[in-house]
Amino acid sequence: MRLPHGLLRAALPAAFLVGFAYTGPGFSSAQSPAQPQPAASASIQPAAQPAPAQKTYTVPVGTKVLLQLRSAINTKSAKPGDGVYLASTFPVVVGNRVMIPAGVYVQGVVDRVERAGRVRGRAQLDMHFTSIIFPNGTVVEIPGMVNDLPGASKQTVKDDGEGTIQENGDKSRHAGEVAKVSVPTGATVGAIGGLGSGHPLAGGLAGVGAGLAAAGLVSLFTRGADVNIESGTQVEMVLQRPLLLEPENLAPAGAPGTPPALVPAAGQPKPIEKPGHAPLPCPAGGLGCE
Repeated sequence: MRLPHGLLRAALPAAFLVGFAYTGPGFSSAQSPAQPQPAASASIQPAAQPAPAQKTYTVPVGTKVLLQLRSAINTKSAKPGDGVYLASTFPVVVGNRVMIPAGVYVQGVVDRVERAGRVRGRAQLDMHFTSIIFPNGTVVEIPGMVNDLPGASKQTVKDDGEGTIQENGDKSRHAGEVAKVSVPTGATVGAIGGLGSGHPLAGGLAGVGAGLAAAGLVSLFTRGADVNIESGTQVEMVLQRPLLLEPENLAPAGAPGTPPALVPAAGQPKPIEKPGHAPLPCPAGGLGCE
């Protein structure tokens, strides 16, 4: 149906206003600003927990450990670098816990060897301890030095901060060595000279005096005593720094989580037996022969 011209003119403005009021998706996106979209929440991972610190036990500096020497040491044959082998004879207790039980093995090394001089100077020996071996097989470096030799009568430990072992002076030994050479030799030479003059006794006495006067010459060829520490000697060690131990060091042998004890491997070759001596033939009719 065709609308009258007047009515058509009245309807056009209303339709135009309705078009502006339409808020469709395409029209709205062109006119209104875009709304920000919420960002995707990032997944928050829990922070890694630090591993719990392993508990340690401390044996304080200055602690003394009584050891027993398992191998003899002598300055006549020892040299720097030689091993020293000992074992503890009394447990070390800190608080109410045994830190170093009796029977642990301790290793050391010889640092310096100085033999006694012929005129002056005493024999000396320096050594330090390197490691301790617990009954369960764990090994810990040990910062220790010699502090004393309990019961030793011929050696002393110098207070020099290094634990130097020094042989005591032995004047009686030196005098005895001199007398062995000077007195008999002088008396013999003097007696022989006295025979020529008809006075052997006077010559012998004069020879003794001459022999004693030569003691200074004899001492030039006589060394002082060497440091000789026999196996079984008590040695007191002192810690120069704190000794840090872990639970595995204090665990008994065979406990879970500890290294196995030192056990000889099976299937090792056996030592060669010494050949036996063949029996001697027994002559017929000899004593004891059948």
